[in-house]
Parts: sequence; structure tokens; C-alpha cells
Amino acid sequence: MAFTFTAFTYILALILDAFLIFFSVFHVIAFDELKTDFKNPIEQCQTLNPLVLPEYLIHIFFNVLFLYCGEWLTLLLNAPLIAYHIHRYRNRPIMSSHGLYDPTLIMNADELWRATREGWFKLAFYLLSFFYYLYGMIYSLIQV
Repeated sequence: MAFTFTAFTYILALILDAFLIFFSVFHVIAFDELKTDFKNPIEQCQTLNPLVLPEYLIHIFFNVLFLYCGEWLTLLLNAPLIAYHIHRYRNRPIMSSHGLYDPTLIMNADELWRATREGWFKLAFYLLSFFYYLYGMIYSLIQV
């Protein structure tokens, strides 16, 4: 049993992925509240927009660590979501602050449906990633 940089990276990815799961759950709940008119769009966008960059940076951070470890399969599995994050952030609406959600556009049915679906897909991806990272951590710890 050896504690290597790869094992450390998987442990760190597990912890950070738990935060990403929390962000995704919060995302889904927030858009459900918008859909049912429990909150107004301005307040909801003010709480969601500050979470966009931390989510993206956390995901990119532990993937850079996977790059240093040489975990190519893990990096390849995460590459589509990283590319989507970069594309989504580059094509965000023009606003005064950093973020993706514009209060004037978020209540459009298409935009609300897309944002809700995006939250569910990210939640599923992060949950599957969590178990993959758990497997990778155990595998790298028992490997001699």
C-alpha cells in the first residue's frame, strides 16, 4: 500500500467533487424555485452567479492535477465538461458581473428549461465522477 501523488489527487478530487455535487443540487433547487415562482429572478441570479467561477475553477484545478499525475483516462472523461464550461463562459450574456445568468432572460421558458436540464446533467456527471474517483483512489492506494 503506497500513498502516491495519484492517490492524493483522487482524494482531493473526491472532496472537491462533493462541493461540485452541492453546487449542482443548489443549481437544480434554485431553478425549481424560479419555475414555481418562490423567488424572484434578480435574487436568484445574484445567488447563482457568484457560484459559477468557483465551480469551473474547482473542476479545472483537480483536472490539472490529473494531468500532472498522468491519469489520461480520467482527464479524457472530464474533457467534454471542461470544454462545455469554457464554451458556456465565453458565450455568456454581457452583464456587469461575472456569471451566466441574466435576470431579464432567465424567466424565458426555453432558458429556464435549459438551465434546469444543465443542472441535472451536471449533477449526474458529478455523481458518477464521485464513484469513479473513489474507485481510482482505492485502486491507486492498493497498487504496489
